[in-house]
Amino acid sequence: MSASTKPQSQRSDLQGHVDALLRELGVNRAHYRDGTFRVHTPITGETIGHVQETSASEAAAAIEAAHTAFRVWRLVPAPKRGELIRLLGEELRAKKEALGRLVSIEVGKILSEGLGEVQEMIDICDFAVGLSRQLYGLTIATERAEHRMMESWHPLGVTGIISAFNFPVAVWAWNSALALVCGNSIVWKPSEKTPLTALATEALVERAVKRFRQEGGVAPDGLSAVLFGGRDIGELLVDHARVALVSATGSTEMGRAVGPRLAKRFARAILELGGNNAAIVAPTADLDLTLHGIAFAAMGTAGQRCTTLRRLFVHESVYETFVSRLKRAYASVTVGNPLQTDTLVGPLIDAAAYRGMQNALDAARAAGGAVHGGERVAIEGAADAHYVRPALVEMAAQTGPVEHETFAPVLYVMKYSDFNAVLEVHNAIAQGLSSSIFTNDLREAEAFFSARGSDCGIANVNIGPSGAEIGGAFGGEKETGGGRESGSDAWKAYMRRATNTINYGRTLPLAQGVKFDVV
Repeated sequence: MSASTKPQSQRSDLQGHVDALLRELGVNRAHYRDGTFRVHTPITGETIGHVQETSASEAAAAIEAAHTAFRVWRLVPAPKRGELIRLLGEELRAKKEALGRLVSIEVGKILSEGLGEVQEMIDICDFAVGLSRQLYGLTIATERAEHRMMESWHPLGVTGIISAFNFPVAVWAWNSALALVCGNSIVWKPSEKTPLTALATEALVERAVKRFRQEGGVAPDGLSAVLFGGRDIGELLVDHARVALVSATGSTEMGRAVGPRLAKRFARAILELGGNNAAIVAPTADLDLTLHGIAFAAMGTAGQRCTTLRRLFVHESVYETFVSRLKRAYASVTVGNPLQTDTLVGPLIDAAAYRGMQNALDAARAAGGAVHGGERVAIEGAADAHYVRPALVEMAAQTGPVEHETFAPVLYVMKYSDFNAVLEVHNAIAQGLSSSIFTNDLREAEAFFSARGSDCGIANVNIGPSGAEIGGAFGGEKETGGGRESGSDAWKAYMRRATNTINYGRTLPLAQGVKFDVV
């Protein structure tokens, strides 16, 4: 056992704790006790629930009901739709503590991260309420006299949401708050690893809908639905003709399967896929600030964020000083029960994640890398769980496992000397999600943001690549999928655009000077 890890008895009463949280969140006990699919917590590996899987016929019926609901919901004025989202935000505020703790138990996040995920849900609700009065089109200059040209935006249809285990409720909220306020219905397939948080979230939606109706709002049945199951249910959602848009979060491999299926039937896709994210530490970097930024970005959520820092390029002039400090941080960080307030790194989600991490570290050693950390950490009462010491791996070059994303706390550290050359290496990766540079050199910072700089959808200066706010559009380029969710104008993906021209004159001039006179 690591010297910095406290012995902790964790198999005390997690089951009872989960029961109490789900009751507080309004979930019917039968929904998490009477099913055949077992739900585990990564904290101990024990079973904490039994959820009933959705059958193919039930899923198809839910999608049809969502389509019927959409036909009603699209006619409700957008500010009225925003009122439902406001009520959902209130429900989330009231149950933030309970839902946040449930996230921590089901995913293994430390408490502040579980609560932070629910705060993201609240934030996007606030954003969507304001957006309900700002679904703006444009008035466009026209060459024809006594004409007006404009664009308008209309609801799109049933929105399918496929979410991953690492952000089991926040990503749903990014999509659902915008989809609902834009006039769409939603059908959600959460990760099979995190169904309990989905049950709890749907219960809060139902409570908000009930209040909305009591206040005179029109909210049809079927407006929101959850489907529980594996790949077969996801494929049904992707292939169903009634689903106009699918927002899918997961691996690049998943995106390669989903994207062509949606394209085949000309449905829309928002793909949020892998991210082999990097940061550059320049000679002028504030090393105290940089240490904190990199520590969270690389070790937070046990390295299981799509924006987790996985590649670090440190200038040769500060390499020894900074990497020595970083090694000490890695060796001293507290690994353990995420429900304990002094824990910073909780468990990996399951045995497969642990095996993936160890395979990557073996490949790094074979490629000449020096591995610091990465060993399994024994936690009393959690023999079936997978706790690990975060790994810092010094590599001579970006090669072998460095070129591939491993969804675990593995940080590859490399030395660089030339800024222009390191930019090229930084971008020489298949994914393009998030990136950072730590520098006090204005020219370097601006170059990093420029067309020849980071090719990622997110680029930061003097903060890490992990931990985006909802105000900006979230997503990445290349094999990250190109999708955008959350803030800015990401709402446009959930609507259809129409270009409209009105002739208010008594003649009919044609565009481009075309003449077509008939008697």
